[in-house]
Amino acid sequence: MSLLTDKIKELISVENRSTFGSHDSSNKKATIVSICSQKGGVGKTTTSVNLGSALAKFHHKKILIADLDPQGHVEKSIGSIIPEGVEYTPLSAILTTKKGNILDAVVHTEFDKLWITPGDKNLYETEGLLSTKIGKEFILDEAFKHARSHYDFIFLDCPPNLGNLTLNALVASDYALVPCEMSVLAFEGVNDLFETLETVHERLNKKLQLLGVLLTRVDVRNSAMNRVIEENLNSYFKGKILKTQIFINTALNKAQLDGRPIFDYAPSSSGSANYQTLADEFLKKIKKLSQFVGSHQGNHAVHAASA
Repeated sequence: MSLLTDKIKELISVENRSTFGSHDSSNKKATIVSICSQKGGVGKTTTSVNLGSALAKFHHKKILIADLDPQGHVEKSIGSIIPEGVEYTPLSAILTTKKGNILDAVVHTEFDKLWITPGDKNLYETEGLLSTKIGKEFILDEAFKHARSHYDFIFLDCPPNLGNLTLNALVASDYALVPCEMSVLAFEGVNDLFETLETVHERLNKKLQLLGVLLTRVDVRNSAMNRVIEENLNSYFKGKILKTQIFINTALNKAQLDGRPIFDYAPSSSGSANYQTLADEFLKKIKKLSQFVGSHQGNHAVHAASA
């Protein structure tokens, strides 16, 4: 009976995956980006949701946002565009099952080219369970093997720590994007994260590159202080600060409360403009770094962002 049940589940899974449309894995391979920070409240989920939505809406890219944070803020941030009653396998089950496939955890939103993995509080327990697994750092990477042929970009919204889930995300990723609030206290946390990126690159994932540091929650009223902090950040993290900045904008918070991407909730807001600009810079940065790695295969890729 169990063999029959497993076979039925496999057939259902294959049928569900057909909704992604035909694909050719030899011609398409998603770029995976970890959006990570050791500190909460810096705009990690806001960036995951709105950067992903901008690429889907304005650049017609197929996007998957995987929510690795047990708090499940991705689903809460765009809940209004997620259909009800859709069946899926929780991400925690994918990561703790042998040969788990992330496509079984995916839900399509009302945005034509945007998918997510819904929130999963059981990821709190998964964090500890991963430490007991052989090859624990590569479990997420293996789960994404088939998904890479379905999307253009996959964003991993990481927990606000450097635990097993974030480590798995970095091992699975091609790039890391680090949101950082405009604050004098930002240096230490970002520097510690850089050291982790270096270690992951050297020991576990040679393809990992730093896409850049994104300055968030920028208060335009503090122009003098912003200038001093920005100068110091640019000096300390030379070549790694993105040009786009995300200003404090109440529409961003209201959009999250309403469960919609900023472009759907307040398309004329500064938050909408900021994330559209970020999407443009993101694509240019990806292209530049891809060309850099292609011509410098022997170099330490994590340093490429400063080139």
